[in-house]
Amino acid sequence: MRAFQRGATLVELVITIMIIGIAIAGVVGAFSLIAGRSADPLNQTRAVKLAQLYMDEILTRKYDHQVPAGGVPKYTGACTIGKEAGEVRASFDDVDDYHSLNGPPTAVDGTGLPGYQGFSVAVTVACAGADLGLAERDAKRIDLDIRDPSGGRYAFSAYRANF
Repeated sequence: MRAFQRGATLVELVITIMIIGIAIAGVVGAFSLIAGRSADPLNQTRAVKLAQLYMDEILTRKYDHQVPAGGVPKYTGACTIGKEAGEVRASFDDVDDYHSLNGPPTAVDGTGLPGYQGFSVAVTVACAGADLGLAERDAKRIDLDIRDPSGGRYAFSAYRANF
C-alpha cells in the first residue's frame, strides 16, 4: 500500500501564482484610475466656490453705470456692454464692466487667491432681455467660464435685470 502524499505540485503552484498576478494587476489598475481622478472632486468644489465668489461680486453691482443708487428710476437707455474709460476692477460699478475679464483668479484688489493656482476665469456679459421675455435692454446675462489645472471646464450663467 502506498501512502497518500499531500501538497501541491509545481504545475498547481505556477497556475496559482498566475491567477494571483492577474488579480493583483486588475486591482492595481483600478487603484491607479481612482488615484488619477481623485483631484476631480476637489477641482469641481473649488470651481463652484470660485464661481460663487465672482458672481456675488458681479451681481452686487448696478445694472448700468447711469442707474442711481437704489436702482430707482430704472435705466431706460439702450443696453450697453463694456467698462467706462479708465476703470479698473476695483472701480467697476456696473455688471457690464466685467465683460472680457480674463485671467487667473484674483481678489478685487488684484492679489492672487490662495488655493487657485492653475485656475483661470473668463467673464462675458451680453444684453439678454429677450431670453427672459423682456425688452432687450432690461436684462444682462453674465457667463462665467472657469478652467481648472487639469483642463476641466465649468460654465456658470446668471441674469441681472434692470429694476
